[in-house]
Amino acid sequence: MTTPTSTTSSFKPSPGLRIKVCGMREAANVAAVAALQPDFLGFIFYPKSKRFVADTLDAELLRQLPDGCRKVGVFVDETPAVVQQQVARYGLDLVQLHGHETPEQCAELQAAGISVIKAFAFDAGFDFDTLRPYAPYCTYFLFDTKGEQPGGNGTTFDWQLLQDYPFDVPYFLAGGLDEQHAGSLATLQLPGLFAVDLNSRFELQPGLKDDLRLARMFRSLRPIFPSPASPAA
Repeated sequence: MTTPTSTTSSFKPSPGLRIKVCGMREAANVAAVAALQPDFLGFIFYPKSKRFVADTLDAELLRQLPDGCRKVGVFVDETPAVVQQQVARYGLDLVQLHGHETPEQCAELQAAGISVIKAFAFDAGFDFDTLRPYAPYCTYFLFDTKGEQPGGNGTTFDWQLLQDYPFDVPYFLAGGLDEQHAGSLATLQLPGLFAVDLNSRFELQPGLKDDLRLARMFRSLRPIFPSPASPAA
């Protein structure tokens, strides 16, 4: 694996891991999870996903969510024009690009005033040089386990592979995170780590989150990692 010159020594552990809950669509469930005060809520606009919002997502409900709960639209190989339409329709705060989007597409969205999270499938062979052309145009990266689907595969990867992360762009850690990982996350100190992304392991069924289990996870994380306000994107 080719790795750029590391600047790991310039990083300090985050004072608090932010929490993102992704893959919801039902109004009552969205409200119940929002009441837990996550830092980010994710909504999937990818028709092939089992968590696709289709036309069921309540745009007015999303607009009424507290300012501290930032709304993320997840897209896979969608055109920037369609992404911008959905951002306007639902009042999204960020977009998460989970496909083969190019740095140029990220730049186009950034130029339109949209903050971008670019997701990457991660495994032992990941080349950090892949990130270099994206870094100027992304507010955050997201690292998910490489699998059959673009995301939501429900499996973890070896987080220690991120010890050599060499960029200043903060990132979300995703991929099969569950209550059993709370203790490990409590001691996890990785360069650039900004947030955890909770999804498939907290579901009653695809698109419907178990807010009671999420509440336990929040309680496990937040005494150790108090969730501060996210930085302005």
